[in-house]
Amino acid sequence: MSQSKEIFSILLQLAVAGLVVIFTAYLLPGIQVDDWITGVIIAALLALLNITIKPILIFLTIPITIVTLGLFLLVINAVLVLIAASIVNGFTVDSFWWALLFSLVLSLVNSILGISLGSGFRR
Repeated sequence: MSQSKEIFSILLQLAVAGLVVIFTAYLLPGIQVDDWITGVIIAALLALLNITIKPILIFLTIPITIVTLGLFLLVINAVLVLIAASIVNGFTVDSFWWALLFSLVLSLVNSILGISLGSGFRR
């Protein structure tokens, strides 16, 4: 694949992820996203946090993750959403529980899109 096609593919995935963030925020009254640009920024930041910080948090919390049979990973996802909300202006999350629900719905919608659109849209 040429470099321009790869860049286009990445931008398309980012745009779709931004729309998923906006759609998810529309479904949940405890989440507010100002505009679609903010949605794209949130999608990019969450992807960056998932690549950099999430593996460190998973490693540091292995014992509690094992004890909770993996459910603590949901807490880690919610914490990453709260971190993103503290960094991006125009993205507000009312509470930890809304962050948890947002991460669950976001994962579900991304999974559905990944299945229906092919592997190019999976994260």
